Amino acid sequence: MMRNDALEQLPVRGAVPALEEALAELGTAVLCAPPGTGKTTLVPLVLAGLVGRSPVRRVVVAEPRRIAARAAARRMAWLLGESVGERVGFTVRGERAVGPRTVVEVVTTGVLLQRLQRNQELPGVDVVVLDECHERHLDADTVAAFLLDVRAALRPELRLVAASATTDAAGWAELLGGAPVVEAQGVSYPVETVWAPPARPVRPPHGMRVDPAQLAHVASVVRRALAEREGDVLCFLPGVGEIARVAGQLKGVDAEVLQVHGRAPAAVQDAVLAGPGTSGRRVVLTTSVAESSLTVPGVRVVVDSGLAREPRTDHARGLSALTTVRASRAAARQRAGRAGREAPGAAYRCWDEAEEARLPAFPNPEIKVADLTAFALQAACWGDPDASGLALLDAPPAGAMAAAREVLSAVGAVDPEGRATQRGVRLSRLGLHPRLGRALLDGAREVGARRAAEVVALLSEEPPWEYGDDLADAWRAARRGNDAYGARWRQEARRLASGVAGAEGDGSAKGPGRRAGTGGGGAGSGGDDSVAGLVAALAFPERLARARGAGAFLMVSGTGAEVGEGSRLRSAPWLAVAVADRPAHTASARVRLAAVVDEDTARLAAEHVRVEEEEVRWENGDVVVRRVERLGAVELSVRPLRDAPRARVHEALREGLRREGLGLLRWTRDAEGLRQRLAFLHRVLGAPWPDVSDASLSGHTDAWLEPELSRARRRADLGRIDAGQALPRLLPWAGGEAGRLEEYAPERIQVPSGSRIRVDYGGEQPVLAVKLQEMFGLARTPRVGGTAEVPVLVHLLSPAGRPAAVTADLASFWKEGYRGVRAELRGRYPKHPWPEDPMGVEATRFTKARLRG
Repeated sequence: MMRNDALEQLPVRGAVPALEEALAELGTAVLCAPPGTGKTTLVPLVLAGLVGRSPVRRVVVAEPRRIAARAAARRMAWLLGESVGERVGFTVRGERAVGPRTVVEVVTTGVLLQRLQRNQELPGVDVVVLDECHERHLDADTVAAFLLDVRAALRPELRLVAASATTDAAGWAELLGGAPVVEAQGVSYPVETVWAPPARPVRPPHGMRVDPAQLAHVASVVRRALAEREGDVLCFLPGVGEIARVAGQLKGVDAEVLQVHGRAPAAVQDAVLAGPGTSGRRVVLTTSVAESSLTVPGVRVVVDSGLAREPRTDHARGLSALTTVRASRAAARQRAGRAGREAPGAAYRCWDEAEEARLPAFPNPEIKVADLTAFALQAACWGDPDASGLALLDAPPAGAMAAAREVLSAVGAVDPEGRATQRGVRLSRLGLHPRLGRALLDGAREVGARRAAEVVALLSEEPPWEYGDDLADAWRAARRGNDAYGARWRQEARRLASGVAGAEGDGSAKGPGRRAGTGGGGAGSGGDDSVAGLVAALAFPERLARARGAGAFLMVSGTGAEVGEGSRLRSAPWLAVAVADRPAHTASARVRLAAVVDEDTARLAAEHVRVEEEEVRWENGDVVVRRVERLGAVELSVRPLRDAPRARVHEALREGLRREGLGLLRWTRDAEGLRQRLAFLHRVLGAPWPDVSDASLSGHTDAWLEPELSRARRRADLGRIDAGQALPRLLPWAGGEAGRLEEYAPERIQVPSGSRIRVDYGGEQPVLAVKLQEMFGLARTPRVGGTAEVPVLVHLLSPAGRPAAVTADLASFWKEGYRGVRAELRGRYPKHPWPEDPMGVEATRFTKARLRG
């Protein structure tokens, strides 16, 4: 029997007429309604003609998550007084409850995506409702773009509703061709905000890690909320691991602690969504799945950890993972609103009020931060390889799309122009990431469909941490396990095995053509270790890693990897890394799940990146000449190479000079002096005097280091090249200026005593260091630099050669400075002349006794 009372109470009912009118006129609409108003349950029933007087239509509702799809279908069936599978059904990956009378079908966006790829017209479907589109999941954005294409080219009568729990709908309205925005007012009660920051600072999240002190604080806030408030408590945490840890810290509380997330057993999910039980209060620990997709009855208090998970892709290292981030202000509002659905409530926020303004306004759209390989394959199969013709709220980043196309090309999913191949179409229909699809198809040919499917099922949903970091051990644990994960794993393995039936011998497959395994045996007849290793290697060939010792490995991608203490993986010669992340401020990735493989398996899986080439380069301070075989960054074999091409050796030596500097050559004192003189003339006169800086000399070796450089073969040969003999080749001989080098920048200057003193051109100003007595009688400071007439900086020395005075104006020194120097030094050096009038005596380099003799 239809529950009319419950239907009448849903607040969205008042917005239904405007929605129906908008769809009748334009065929598209944006529906904004807060959680709990009935937008997910009443609206599809009305549009399908199951409630009200509208004609019966077939309605498909797309939800971003499986748990939300099942819950929505069950709620609608309950409102109709029926069981799921009658007029309301659902289809999610691995589970389907649909009958011949079904009019409203709730599906995940992934399922709808597959249907669109199989038949773009969606025959028999009259209305599509994209629910929770504000969450900006990549599949939802893609489905919306495809549906707009279908409306424009094939089925203009197909009606499309974008349903959102927020009022930020302008972008969606524009995307849907100026669709009207229909708003429904929710019945919400006041929610008090309680700021509950930790007493002491906690470390910010990085990667998947959350400071245990933060989780302990969240648990303490839950206990505080139970003591201070009435009703059930809904606590938001970033992931399954954090939920389990907080649940462990809540043992002993006077309430039932329930865990709700996408991996939770269906019975637990149903119990939570059914409403409060009779056994007392409940604490529901959940991920962001309960922000808007689900309504949990009985909740009066929300405890918000302030954390969320977002996908991140490190294209340079080939690592994709979820990362913990601060939740946005929009998410915090959504979470807090859950406490006011049925009565006044309270939201405890586990951060300081001052931090609120620093939070991001909205979560990042997945298309901006996620791995786009699956999206790129969907676009290619749709006929738009670069996605430039798709109606998307945000364009995919060019770098992420380029990286995605590289992966698709490597697995044979696209041709050189980016168009989907027959194999690519098949991969797109497996409901897997293309990497895992490749492992399933090619692995099935090697080890059989069942075993390949079982390993891929493990890789498609990461096993619980207690299963360990060894993929083969995790496989064995899943087979033994009677837990919720084991049940889901078996169901998914059966689905994949049936989907790849006949993969062995599939001529369209691009993959290995021979058996591989550990210990020289074929994986087709090998044990769990060899099979798990091969399948993981096929999925992630760039993550194959060779041991470097002490638990350290080098991946084919060039990224270092480390295995935790106590793991048996530490002693493996090779690993096929399935899951890894790179903690902040570390150079190496941390291996979280991997399988042991041998070199034959690595060669087989990563054949597309195997290269054998001659290497001639500067490395570790000398020229390296060798023939090397490698898988990406991992060297497999190295042999000496004889008779290397002279041109490549020459370039390697030039590279050495660029990297390590011109000190590799032989520099005598005269050579250094000549270089300094040329640098001085270039600075004060410019061309044609040459630039002799390191950068210029290293970049123009052909102009001054030939033929010596071409005859060199190694570092030692560079050390025999006399730079002093090579530098004169740079002098401006053609214009005749070279002959004036000694005039413009003399190596030595003759002083009044007759001595020829070397000029130091190494500083900003040339320096003439000379004993003071040798300059008696000279009033004008010597000048160099030709027409620039740069005065030298005269360092006047004591008889012992120590600086006594510095001047660039000798005349001024004799008048003003000499008297003080004379008074200070004449007593210290009485054997040397110290006349009162230095301009009236003869300059000398001798003592007074020597002068008298």
